[in-house]
Amino acid sequence: MNGVLLEPLGRHEKHLWEARPGAEGGRKARRGGTYEAFVPAEIAECRFVLDDGAVTQIASATKALARLNGASPHTASLGALADVLMRSESVASSWIEGLEVSQRRLARAAFAAAEGSSRDSKALEILGNVEAMRQATELGASEGAISVEHLREIHRTLLRRSSDRRIAGVIRDRQNWIGTNPYTPLDADYIPPPPQYVEPLFEDLCRFVARDDLAPVAQAAIAHAQFENIHPFMDGNGRVGRALIHVVLRRTGEAPKYVPPISLVLAAAPKAYVAGFGEYSGGDVSSWCEHFSSATERAAIEAERMGSQIDELQEDWLGRLGSPRADAAVRRLIAELPSQPVLSVATGSHLIGRSGEAARNALLQMETAGIVQPLNERKWGRAWECRELLELTEEFEQSVRAG
Repeated sequence: MNGVLLEPLGRHEKHLWEARPGAEGGRKARRGGTYEAFVPAEIAECRFVLDDGAVTQIASATKALARLNGASPHTASLGALADVLMRSESVASSWIEGLEVSQRRLARAAFAAAEGSSRDSKALEILGNVEAMRQATELGASEGAISVEHLREIHRTLLRRSSDRRIAGVIRDRQNWIGTNPYTPLDADYIPPPPQYVEPLFEDLCRFVARDDLAPVAQAAIAHAQFENIHPFMDGNGRVGRALIHVVLRRTGEAPKYVPPISLVLAAAPKAYVAGFGEYSGGDVSSWCEHFSSATERAAIEAERMGSQIDELQEDWLGRLGSPRADAAVRRLIAELPSQPVLSVATGSHLIGRSGEAARNALLQMETAGIVQPLNERKWGRAWECRELLELTEEFEQSVRAG
């Protein structure tokens, strides 16, 4: 597959779908016929030549990523701001798959899960996406090649809290498809390759990710589209495919501190996002890379704005607290609060590495200043949440989603 790619990035294969007289789903589900599955081309050794529009947009996205990753928060720790962006990315990635919860609900579920008491199944499933994104970022920062097993492990993490945990990490051994009819592929919008092609294509994709001769933003765009075309799992492909973006951008050094919430921008125009995969499959890699890099640039700009807003909010909090000294427990808790906006004395103590008594006093000071609000009035096991931060994050997501 060496050479310039000017033709479709794959081929269609006809297959027979046998009639199923006793199947559920009505007459359409029971009928047989032929369908065309798309078998992507291998890309590990392909040479991609992009047009001027794509090259220019990739350069703009690269500069925006550099500005974002060169910025240092005034008050929040690097990890705290990274966590905020990761949660927004994970929530948006789940939106695209029809799973939607608020940041407040997600934060409460995360706290309850840490306490071993969460029963919010939808929020827990999205929390699995947060954990998968975090794992993808750590994988990108690690040394060594990315393997199929690494991506299977991300899939396991994604689904471990869901009702689909039985298929977590399992590469599919049967045909799947994208469409409204779950019983037959005959009217599907997209039919990925039959199962015998999946593992070789998956391995080829990992070899592509190991390359170092491509602009990182373009490499992330191509890797993501190729993953979605392979569709190696029975469920969760979109979310793992978007986690792969984090792997590539971190691995290449393009986003050493922060990967912006690209899914948040892509989710704002879902039809254009899905259409981009068709452009890629048809060989128009330039159009897809231009679309993806435009989303990346906007995500980086918006993430930088979000960081500034958090800085302003934290500076206001410190003012309400009377500008505590640099080593005060309450100042340290303010710095880490964005990473865990719902917390208890125990979680606060762990977050800042101070005693329980120091964390309790800090939380009570913050409650008096109106920075955190109590979730319960129990004598033991009290919990607080930072509503201003959660509202800020939700407003940020809604403004980006609205375009």
